[in-house]
Amino acid sequence: MRSPWEFLAIAVVVTITPGPGTATVLRVAARDGRRAATQAILGNSVGVLFWGALSAVGVSSLILASTIAYDALRVAGAAMLVAIGVRSLVGRERSSRPNGERARPAGWRTGLLTSTSNPKLAAFFVALFPQFVHPGAPVLPLALAMAATIVVFDLVWFSTLAFTVDRASTVLRPRLRRTLERVAGGVMVAFGVQLAAEAR
Repeated sequence: MRSPWEFLAIAVVVTITPGPGTATVLRVAARDGRRAATQAILGNSVGVLFWGALSAVGVSSLILASTIAYDALRVAGAAMLVAIGVRSLVGRERSSRPNGERARPAGWRTGLLTSTSNPKLAAFFVALFPQFVHPGAPVLPLALAMAATIVVFDLVWFSTLAFTVDRASTVLRPRLRRTLERVAGGVMVAFGVQLAAEAR
């Protein structure tokens, strides 16, 4: 059984490794500002807790064991990532920053959908929990505690990214902000294509 310190090290590595969540935060921050990005971060965090809970009660294992269920989730997640990325690549050059209050719910939905439609989160938690939960120990509270720890690291890291992008965007020309949004959108498309092409 691994030690709590090893879990913390894994949580840090998982958090700072670029993925769909990172691309989502960067895209929303570049387009709509820090407040909207914060909502995207919170949505992503709810999705992480969602998969952590499902993994603890065994639902994630059932999804991973079913080729049809896993492939359906994988294709849906890939399509969602590609759709959001394409919108950033080909959308009109505009920013909803002046209407940030209205942009935040969209940021929340984007963050939530990005994490809940990512089957890799299910696979991650299914592989992670048995390494740190002792036999006979209550699985659900320990699993939720570990998922919450990862969420805390996510909140700190993603909030730092959002703040940095938002600050930089205040001094960048609109065209450069648009370029940053397109780069993040391109990364999301790449993640979506990779997910769609991924073999079991």
